[in-house]
Amino acid sequence: MLRTDGVRIFDDVRPALQRLREMEVRCAAVSASRHARSLLEAAELIGYFDTLVDGQDAAALDLPGKPDPALFLEAAGRLGGTPGHTAVVEDALAGVEAGHRGGFRLVVGLNREDDPHMRDALRAHGAHLVLPDLGGLPAALEGDRP
Repeated sequence: MLRTDGVRIFDDVRPALQRLREMEVRCAAVSASRHARSLLEAAELIGYFDTLVDGQDAAALDLPGKPDPALFLEAAGRLGGTPGHTAVVEDALAGVEAGHRGGFRLVVGLNREDDPHMRDALRAHGAHLVLPDLGGLPAALEGDRP
């Protein structure tokens, strides 16, 4: 399916990742999917990430899934950082909760549908900041730079 249909990405993703790269913010992709690498490669986004922690890593390292913070903690370690100096960006409640439980300096919830109930739920699960898309992320990091 990847070869025939490709991968659709949100319009804000590539510009945000490019801006983070220009800001010299190191980035990791974290996904429980065993197909994350293939998806990122098909979307031509893999080069924006300094490391990837995916479902294959989770299985090999026996890491529990979200809302346990293990996947994010592994990614922070691979980036040479600590949770106290790292941000997590998530669009799922379990991922936001994982970032909160892991003690990450900044947990950003994405509310792409601009749903007030989702915004409240993201905050209740530990998001410090809720954004409608990734466009505002570089500016949010500009001053504090986790």
